[in-house]
Amino acid sequence: MSDSSDAGDPGTDTLRTPIVAVLGHVDHGKTSLLDKVRGSAVIEGEAGAITQHIGATAVPLDVISDIAGSLVDPTDFDLPGLLFIDTPGHHSFTTLRSRGGALADIAILVVDVNDGFQPQTIEALDILKRTQTPFVVAANKVDTLPGWNPVEDAPIQQSMETQSDRVQQQLNQELYEIVGELSDHGFSADMYWQVRNFQQNVGVVPVSAMTGEGVPDLLTVMMGLAQRYMKDEMQVDVGGPGVGTVLEVKDEKGFGTTIDIVLYDGTIRADDVIVVGGENDPIVTEVRALLQPRPLAEIRTESRFEQVDEVVAAAGIKVAAPDLDEAMSGAPIRVVRDRPVEEVEREVRSELAEIAVETAEEGVVVKADTLGSLEAMANALEEAEIPIVRAEVGAVAPRDVSVASTADEDTNKTILAFNVDVLDDARRRVEESDVQIFGSDVIYQLVEEYDEYVEAIEREQQETVLDNITRPARFQLLMDHTFRQNDPAVVGTEILSGTVKNNMNVVKFEGNEPTRVGQLKGIQENGEDVDEARAGSRVSLAIDGPTVGRQIEEGDELWIEIPEKHAKILEQELKEEIPMDEREALNQYLEKQRKRDPFWGK
Repeated sequence: MSDSSDAGDPGTDTLRTPIVAVLGHVDHGKTSLLDKVRGSAVIEGEAGAITQHIGATAVPLDVISDIAGSLVDPTDFDLPGLLFIDTPGHHSFTTLRSRGGALADIAILVVDVNDGFQPQTIEALDILKRTQTPFVVAANKVDTLPGWNPVEDAPIQQSMETQSDRVQQQLNQELYEIVGELSDHGFSADMYWQVRNFQQNVGVVPVSAMTGEGVPDLLTVMMGLAQRYMKDEMQVDVGGPGVGTVLEVKDEKGFGTTIDIVLYDGTIRADDVIVVGGENDPIVTEVRALLQPRPLAEIRTESRFEQVDEVVAAAGIKVAAPDLDEAMSGAPIRVVRDRPVEEVEREVRSELAEIAVETAEEGVVVKADTLGSLEAMANALEEAEIPIVRAEVGAVAPRDVSVASTADEDTNKTILAFNVDVLDDARRRVEESDVQIFGSDVIYQLVEEYDEYVEAIEREQQETVLDNITRPARFQLLMDHTFRQNDPAVVGTEILSGTVKNNMNVVKFEGNEPTRVGQLKGIQENGEDVDEARAGSRVSLAIDGPTVGRQIEEGDELWIEIPEKHAKILEQELKEEIPMDEREALNQYLEKQRKRDPFWGK
């Protein structure tokens, strides 16, 4: 029930149109399906029954009934029809919030019958699950199955009966794969004509956005779902103050900044005081004009809009009013009417607070086109354990670049921009800084790109650390291979494990006591000077410091000296990055040191 129902007379309750959103993977036919529904509705409702709203299309019950033919008995329904949101996709869906959830009452998830589940299909399912929105699956593009004979605009079972056995078999196989995928994601599903309880099972409707086959079924199922399970939620108080959600903030010639809204409760009138969610504070302003698109027949007139005095939920309408520059897509709008304005401001503030993103001291900067997509981004980043330092609606501005550039970690000098532009000043500033911007209109792609970037940075950092760290190595002086006794001693050796490099200090263990004996000053392999020698090589080493026969003897096992700090980094952070034999040398070195001092290198 609407929270304003006590404001009107007892008899002002009426049933509003359910709001429908269309989601699905890119290229699976969301837009063409919407166009088909609109097109069929325009043909059936030539007398102007189909009304084009701002950002939405209303399909009245009698038009649905005409399209659905024998599938629908209009006397079974008292809901007025369906209101389709015109912008398909999850942006619109995540944007469109109402109090405590999705603005859409029901959703259509479009899946290409040949292509099955794709990443965005799964992302859409996650959103539907999180918002607990009832939905049906439109298994689109049945007309592309090899050998399909279209029966334009027919109910799908009628069309399927005319297909060859082979085509029917192929279709059933594809459909049951979709049912299986839904099951993998925790949804019980079946062909819609097999479903008894749409609250427990998702109905799958085979359709073609091109030929119109299955569109009658889709509309029938949507109406049935809304009528049976949502009637209570469709009760609105016609006389009550309007409540809605901002779809878009737009500049309109002659009107300045306007907001396109979906009204889902009550009424909005041309002289109402309204409160709209803004970037900083709620905006209190007065409606100057309510604008709706002119009927198709009058499209030749100068103005694209006509003004109306009042609009009743559910409807899409453009609101012209002063001071809307800071209004945000996805924010609530409420009519004040006969309540204190402070109370309405409080309500708008608390609704915005629900969407506030938790931020950390250090993290990435997130920008998104709407409050809903900002919330969806924050959820995705939280799941990926990526902290956020600042999250806002709107284009990437110079101040975002400033915030990102002050991060301590390179991985946080980043802006993740979902479906928004980068202002020119900000772009210039990015070029002069070490800030990275990732932009996409698919949330999971943004998160993946950022993850790959972080991995690359971490790899680079580890490689740099490894280059500057003393690596473990153990080698043995060969018998009868002393070429020079001292200044420097030159001896033939076998590298037993690890990597020997020039200028490293050399130690000898007496029991567990290491004694530094000298420093490597040259490595020769087969008479050639080399920079390093790996395990398994036989090389001659020049060691500055010791004398063979005194500090070192033929047959001795010697070690590269590892500074304690380096040993700690190697053991704790880079163990996976070094070869097996080096790990072995490190472990043996640590073992010797820790017999003497159990906390060495910890």
